[in-house]
Amino acid sequence: MNKPFLSVIIPCRNEEKFIAKCLDGLLAQDYPQDRLEIIVVDGMSGDRTRETVKRYREKFPFVKLLENEKRVTPSAMNIGIREAKGDAITMVNAHSILDREFLKYSAEYLEENSDADAVGGALKTINDEKNLIAQAIPLAADSLFGTGGNRYRTRVKEGFIDDTLPYCLYRKEVFKKIGYIDEELIRDQDEEFNYRLLKNGGKIFFSPKIKSFLHIRPSIRKLWRQHFQYGYWKVKVCQKVGIDFVQKQIVPALFVAGLGGSFILSFFWKPFFWLFGAVGGSYLAVNLLFSLFLAKKCGYKYFFVLPVVFFVLHVSYGSGFLKGMVDFILLDKKGIKDVSLTR
Repeated sequence: MNKPFLSVIIPCRNEEKFIAKCLDGLLAQDYPQDRLEIIVVDGMSGDRTRETVKRYREKFPFVKLLENEKRVTPSAMNIGIREAKGDAITMVNAHSILDREFLKYSAEYLEENSDADAVGGALKTINDEKNLIAQAIPLAADSLFGTGGNRYRTRVKEGFIDDTLPYCLYRKEVFKKIGYIDEELIRDQDEEFNYRLLKNGGKIFFSPKIKSFLHIRPSIRKLWRQHFQYGYWKVKVCQKVGIDFVQKQIVPALFVAGLGGSFILSFFWKPFFWLFGAVGGSYLAVNLLFSLFLAKKCGYKYFFVLPVVFFVLHVSYGSGFLKGMVDFILLDKKGIKDVSLTR
């Protein structure tokens, strides 16, 4: 019996540093290449991304290269979905490396669970750069304290879930039932799609055997920008699918609002100074405790940088969420045309 034909979509733009690693991971899959197509959708890259993909096309005809004139990720995803010939479709980040058995297990679990609309698995962050901060960032991001214990980072129990997963493999008919990727969302578009699927009665199956790895931003500045955008666009996701799906993810925004608000108000009423101290002191204590726990496990050299990384993860995301509330709720901005956060 033939295995299902799979379509893998890779949205990208100016990814010459990572696209070859991503493609190599797909070409090394324990899955028949005659049952696979790889669709790279390029957003008019100005570097050597396209030349790299063309070299792969010469050796592997099932690698395709399409253009995305809009240059943003959700548009690339939809271009790829419309082109896809597969019985099932997955969309992966150009910064990702898939475990060798990623497609094998994804296809198997989708076949075994006939009532599943999508299957997904676990994700870990990685970093190729060797400096102390770059190596500390994945440790913090994958920890319970760093990202609120995202279920796909820490979950081990197999089964149906009521949450989002990275790089799901979807039955092709899912896109006919609930529509395509929302092109208003620069970030979090795959998350919104999964929540929309669940909201419409769809089912997502999780297995820890489905593994993937993602190159996370290697510097404090880039990490801040990335997670600010995640928080910013999360507000738009809340507007579209309801806050019930993402309520646990607004904690950083409450922390930033409490810390910043009490600090500003302390200039007008002294009791707020004590509130500021209580909020800040409590956070510092918990931050140091988790940093010590991780440092004990991974190396004490990380203890002096982990508190900074944790702080950047939380404050950038929380600040982005608050900015999103202003833009999308108070100012009623709509999406791509109203903002400049496209990268």
